Amino acid sequence: MSAEESDDEPTVPIVCEACETTSRVPLSELRESIDRHNEHRHDGEEIAQVDPVLADALADAVADDLGLYDDDA
Repeated sequence: MSAEESDDEPTVPIVCEACETTSRVPLSELRESIDRHNEHRHDGEEIAQVDPVLADALADAVADDLGLYDDDA
């Protein structure tokens, strides 16, 4: 295993409803994996994506950290 392929690197779930597939890829390979899948399977159309549940949860966490949900405004 190379230094780049660490077991400690988080993986991210990718879903493709059109292919009815799910997979997990290392975070460092996320964009490339999605782009490659969509290019080869869907003529470049952006169909495969990060699991929407995870993407929404991450967006909420970031917004909360940035104080965008504060009611003090």
